[in-house]
Amino acid sequence: MIKSMTAFAQAVFTFETITADVTIRSYNSRHLDIAFYCPEACQAFEEDIKKIIARLHARGRVEIRLHIQDTAGDLEQFEVDQIKAASYFHALQTLKKELNLTCDISLDQVLSVKNLIIPSKTQLDSQKLWKAILPAIEEASAQLDAMRKQEGRNLYGDLAARMDYIENSLSQVQELAGQIPGIYRDRLMERIARLTKDTDEIDPVRIAQEAAVLADKSDVSEEIIRLHSHIKQFREILDAPESEGKKLNFLIQEFNREFNTIGSKSGDARLSHAMVDLKSELEKIREQVQNIE
Repeated sequence: MIKSMTAFAQAVFTFETITADVTIRSYNSRHLDIAFYCPEACQAFEEDIKKIIARLHARGRVEIRLHIQDTAGDLEQFEVDQIKAASYFHALQTLKKELNLTCDISLDQVLSVKNLIIPSKTQLDSQKLWKAILPAIEEASAQLDAMRKQEGRNLYGDLAARMDYIENSLSQVQELAGQIPGIYRDRLMERIARLTKDTDEIDPVRIAQEAAVLADKSDVSEEIIRLHSHIKQFREILDAPESEGKKLNFLIQEFNREFNTIGSKSGDARLSHAMVDLKSELEKIREQVQNIE
């Protein structure tokens, strides 16, 4: 089953007074790249959280954001930076004396100092913290996996339809390619007729040999056979139990190589136009494959 690398999930879990709010976003990436953003108190859990994510997700840029809220009453307490307050008040007194000011120094002036009053640093119980974080991380990771699978099913339908289109178009390409030897033969005969006008007739056996050489150079049967093989393999990868975006991306390169070869051998405008259309369709497939894990 193919999975998309683009998805979003969120989960919230509360244990006693601690609430963990987890959001996870994932994007395209060649490898598994996990970024973890959290409060300082949760940094000790980073490696464990990354292991949980890695169990379900093999590729993609995964960004995890964790927010913690504790409703315990003691978290509402604040503390004053006594040293900073005293130092600032002393500086105001010195300034007042040097400038001969008569005004009083107010509390508001002292409180204007940035970070003078700050929330108390309360040490959270790590066990309680983990009991709130773990269920939220597991739920969000499972949601992300479910969304990536759903997006993968959507991609599957689109890619399968586009592969059917390519396969059907190859029948037209094969038919047009079968006409190329005759086209080359007619062109050769026209050129020879112009060059040998009013001269002795050229040996028809020699003409047939030259036409055969040109026809062999324009033969695309091997490329078409390989393309049918690539189509079969592409479908097998789509139906495989594991998502294999890297293999599909490599296979797209093989498709493109065969299309280029057929285009270079093309001796007919209709065949050239057919190859342009197929390469355009292949580019759409390539864009979709970039999203697959």
